[in-house]
Amino acid sequence: MKKLHAVLLLLGVAFLTWLVRKIGVREIWHELASLGWGLIPLILCEGVAELIHTVGWRHCLNGPLRSLPLTLLFRIRMAGYAINYVTPTAMLGGEVTKAALLASHHEGPEAVSGVLIEKLCFAFSHLLFVALGSLVIVWRIQLPRPLWMAMLFSSALVGAGILAFLLLQNYGKLGVLVRWLATRNIGGRVLQQAAGKITEVDEALKVYYRKQRLALVFAICWHLLGFSVGIFQTWLFFHLLHQNTLLAVAAGTWFLGMWFDLLTFAVPMNLGSLEGSRILALKAIGYDTLLGMTYGLALRLALLFWAGFGLVSYALLASRSKGLSSKASAKPHRTDCRRTR
Repeated sequence: MKKLHAVLLLLGVAFLTWLVRKIGVREIWHELASLGWGLIPLILCEGVAELIHTVGWRHCLNGPLRSLPLTLLFRIRMAGYAINYVTPTAMLGGEVTKAALLASHHEGPEAVSGVLIEKLCFAFSHLLFVALGSLVIVWRIQLPRPLWMAMLFSSALVGAGILAFLLLQNYGKLGVLVRWLATRNIGGRVLQQAAGKITEVDEALKVYYRKQRLALVFAICWHLLGFSVGIFQTWLFFHLLHQNTLLAVAAGTWFLGMWFDLLTFAVPMNLGSLEGSRILALKAIGYDTLLGMTYGLALRLALLFWAGFGLVSYALLASRSKGLSSKASAKPHRTDCRRTR
């Protein structure tokens, strides 16, 4: 898997380099400079969207974790966002980070189950958002028929994967293979302990899906709203470059871009795929390659800014977690000293 991500990363770098050289560095810089201070609201739109996604995540949590302050959850989410963005871990490293940071505030299987449920909910909302967009607007965009067929087929595969993940969570079967191996004494004590932990997570998942179905619906709705912020962000981009673009056209551009993002999630940092897909989306509605490249780079600047915010958040949260754990481990020693006296 690591080799695959390394290959995808290299391909992304090569493709992005080719795009920049073909379009021209001066031309790209001139277009980006034309945005001026307008880059700030474009970047802030990404933060607003992530804050809304955080509200959706809160509905995926159970027990005491749901009562954590929204600002704390936002920082934890952005820490995971940053790890996912800057490391080639197929969007898994950030989820481990979020689970670990949640567990530092409340130990138990709810931390892991909350991250798994949100991962599923976020992916399903992304697919649903793209599906709704294709029904309403995207079908009007002219793309080659083979590309349409490839996108539909790939989306069907992604949807099947999401459905399988949902069924495994709903019926508490994520750890079925680990438990099967453990009952046959394969893997030793390490696998036995892992089986116990994942069984606890499976039970927490079953409880959530049995008792929190309405919360799941709310989570999906919040995620859909978060994705919708990009429509305004896209319209604002066109407006800043004095392009008289209708909101419906901006929405179609955003829907199409989100569709490409859904199918290229495994590409580290979306290198090349972000810019290339936005070029394709804008060319489909009649704009030139330069504007598409500028659009993609503007979005990347927003991602980089919030990834930096997430890395800072991770450093602060991780140091705080270490401080809490060291205090907790020191407390019994003080108690023992008093007893010795």
